[in-house]
Amino acid sequence: MNKKNANRKLTKLSTNGQSRATVKKAATKGRRAPFGSREEEPESVGRIRKLTMAHIVSSAERVFAEAGFGGASMLELARAAEVPKANVHYYFGNKEGLYKAVLDNVLAHWISTTDHFQADSDPAEALSSYIRAKVELSKTRPFASKVFANEILHGAPQLQSYLANDLRIAFEAKSRIIRQWVAKGLMKNVEPMHLFFCIWAMTQTYADFEAQIRAVLGVQKMTDDVYRKGADMITQLVLGGCAVKSAKK
Repeated sequence: MNKKNANRKLTKLSTNGQSRATVKKAATKGRRAPFGSREEEPESVGRIRKLTMAHIVSSAERVFAEAGFGGASMLELARAAEVPKANVHYYFGNKEGLYKAVLDNVLAHWISTTDHFQADSDPAEALSSYIRAKVELSKTRPFASKVFANEILHGAPQLQSYLANDLRIAFEAKSRIIRQWVAKGLMKNVEPMHLFFCIWAMTQTYADFEAQIRAVLGVQKMTDDVYRKGADMITQLVLGGCAVKSAKK
């Protein structure tokens, strides 16, 4: 991570498959007693903290996506998570703190989808997996994508430094891998960053513009079939347009 942004840490919060009831129970336990420093927390208390924070962040995605940062209130955010407003203040300080946590969580999950981009990776498999992972995130976390899109449309006031430094550095590393594939004759000579821009636009449209997709397709809701066909088409366009070859052949 860039030293200038060392104080900004991406946090990938997850309930690890916990049921909503389990998370709510954890949130209830978490407000019965004050917490000491994190170093002094018992393991069970630390687990409750993580579950509660993950639950609040997940619930906040929808509120921020629908109301925007300015339109969301701490009361609405607390109601969405079904916890006292004091809990939200306790874990995140204020609305801006929770908003940043939501954005950080979105980016952490998105960046993790490129983990399989390695120098010895098969380009066809790596790009296909990346595309399908991005479409899957549009399917499972559409509000997260919309929060991010709203932030960008407003000039990225909370993310400008991160985008210009850490995100750029991360994808420059992935771009070098794509250039290695090009040098090996495994795909056309393309500009890697612009390839990523195209993939982001195509995959995230299944979250950001799902209302348009539903209307044009004449369906009431997004289905697994819609996402599957979308992922298939994007994969076909990227692999075909870039003349990607499998390293295994």
